[in-house]
Amino acid sequence: MINPSAHGWVDKFFFEQSSQEQFAMYDFQSFYIATRKTGFLVGYTTHFVSQKPIQTKGLTSEEFSKIGLLNSLFGVYQIAKGNNNSEDFIKECVAFYKELHPKNSGLLDMFLPSDSIQNKLEKIISNRIKTNDNIISKNFSHILTNALLFIDVLAFKRFIEEGSFPNKYLKKIEELIVTVVAVALKTKETKTKYDDLLQKLFESSVRYSKFSKADTDSSLDNISLSYLKSDYEKFYLIDMAGMALWNDSVMEAVEKDFLINLAIELEIPTAFVTESITDMDVFLSTNKLKIPYFNYSNPVKHFYDHTTQNVQTLITRNKSRLLTELSQSKELMQLLAKSTTKELSAEEKKKVKTQLLDICKSIPSLTIFLVPGGSLLLPILIKFIPQLLPSAFNENLNKE
Repeated sequence: MINPSAHGWVDKFFFEQSSQEQFAMYDFQSFYIATRKTGFLVGYTTHFVSQKPIQTKGLTSEEFSKIGLLNSLFGVYQIAKGNNNSEDFIKECVAFYKELHPKNSGLLDMFLPSDSIQNKLEKIISNRIKTNDNIISKNFSHILTNALLFIDVLAFKRFIEEGSFPNKYLKKIEELIVTVVAVALKTKETKTKYDDLLQKLFESSVRYSKFSKADTDSSLDNISLSYLKSDYEKFYLIDMAGMALWNDSVMEAVEKDFLINLAIELEIPTAFVTESITDMDVFLSTNKLKIPYFNYSNPVKHFYDHTTQNVQTLITRNKSRLLTELSQSKELMQLLAKSTTKELSAEEKKKVKTQLLDICKSIPSLTIFLVPGGSLLLPILIKFIPQLLPSAFNENLNKE
């Protein structure tokens, strides 16, 4: 199984997918449609477009995004180049991101002299998935950023086909997406509270643009779409608008007309719109309860739900080592036992925090607790620890 949170996962991906030949399986449009059905376009990936199935059990949402981004970049590369050599792809991909991030951007500061080209790509992808500098702000905002990851694929496609991409390409693509989404939401006959929320989430999720109400106060007639050259760029714009219109689980006639008119302006067959609406409806209906921005109630709830899921995954993965480390600290075990039935004193809480952080230092996957703000996740960690301990331990707790 591929673990995108551990060193060497890019090599593992290509080892497992060594015979993958997506350029022989798909043309550009069929690969795009297959990718849309995975959920990668809307930031909630359920599977991957690959010749060999990729195991997904236990992956966090960020790990899904990492594999989804790598796989999508590799798929586009294969189709454009007719080449599935992973080393050639990795070199091209690293070169692309170096052009995307100029020397003064800090990208090169991530690399060590000893880093292999695969290690560099791992660090780049990890950096692309991250939305903010620290774990607290990361979970409180930028809910949609990973839904906009496909913009990287659009830019990479231009890069490998033309050898470069236009100046401020990502900024202009983001502006078009957010503007068209805003105009699409204005066409809705039945307004809901989620329309404004979704618009704000889109605006807060972009990396290269800043928006005000004036930026999005427009209509389809006076939006210049001539900047979009590739069918992928046009497909993606239609799908993002369709996803936004679907947010109330209803596609009204006027909304469908908007998408059809958008397709006509983009010179895309209207049959694509029909297929897009169907695919989005099937995927979003099936997965709506699991997609963060369709269930965004308030920042605190989102933070707790998201981090609880990720912490539980990390604990399960490291169960054996965590139990070994815990068993070597009798005082910590006693305090954890006490915390399930009684309120710990301030001094005892400090001891638990210090000793748990010491344990996390020894387990690489749990270093998430050491970043700024990570100590706030300790209550979630403590919550799951009793579930991992032997039953006798829990029974003794019940007798106290």
